[in-house]
Amino acid sequence: MSERQPVVLVTGASGFVGRHIAPALAREGWAVRRAVRSPEGIDGEVVIGSIGPETDWQVALDGVDAVVHLAARVHHKYEQHAVELYRNVNIAGTLRLARSAVMAGVRQFVFVSTVLVHGRTNRGRAPFSEDDVLTPRGLYGMSKAAAESGLRTLAHDSAMKTTVIRPPLVYGAGAKGNFALLSRAVSLGVPLPFAAIRNQRAFLAVQNLSSFILRRLAHPDPASNFEIFLVADREQVSTPEFIERLATASGKSARLFGMPPALLSSLLGVIGREDTHESLIGSLELNVSKAIATGWQPQVSLDEGLRLALSAQAA
Repeated sequence: MSERQPVVLVTGASGFVGRHIAPALAREGWAVRRAVRSPEGIDGEVVIGSIGPETDWQVALDGVDAVVHLAARVHHKYEQHAVELYRNVNIAGTLRLARSAVMAGVRQFVFVSTVLVHGRTNRGRAPFSEDDVLTPRGLYGMSKAAAESGLRTLAHDSAMKTTVIRPPLVYGAGAKGNFALLSRAVSLGVPLPFAAIRNQRAFLAVQNLSSFILRRLAHPDPASNFEIFLVADREQVSTPEFIERLATASGKSARLFGMPPALLSSLLGVIGREDTHESLIGSLELNVSKAIATGWQPQVSLDEGLRLALSAQAA
């Protein structure tokens, strides 16, 4: 008699990262169950409604071996309501799911957090590592840090193995945010004032994030129920170099010009959000030696990841 096919529940499966990770899990032999808020007509979907402190996960978790929790509240334009939303979805919602998973006998739980639990920039200090004291900035980063803390406490009293992944900017086909803005600017030939920036930043191809999640599910740590990992591409490059690589991948020429960093910083602070400003000018270097020590290696290079992202978008 053949062994039962393992089942993984993926939250946020219809989002950017989920649309890449769910198929990757299926290719590796997992039966993928996709948690959705309302019916979407996708394979293996299970409707759970909104994620929060009262979500009923019983049906979704029935027979599940592992959970990959991607769903989160990322941005909300009405600040007066944002605190409650981040708390309900990112903290209480995550911990409700994790406790339900323990009760259902789930063996592994992968939580995709964010590097923002460390702050938005290391400002010339040593690259961030998993053992650093957390200094989260913004409601999103603080909510993820609180969720991590709750998961750590839960892991002490359960047999479920929990992996927390703190990625930097994840790019790939369908990515939004700064990657989408830069891609469009390069495609349109918009001059960009970043030539004088001398920073170093970590990035993460969605294929590399997927491969690390697959590695953790296939090789859980027998000695620990709770582990945190910083994960990034091999190369950590400056903002202008990233734009130049992006332009090359798209078959365009990068139109970069120099602007004094202090002036550029002031302009970005006036016309954009603080996180956009710091993510383009500041440094964000990561020490990924712990992830490498698990036997994982990034599946694609920066250049290949960019080519895959842009070729898929053009298809």
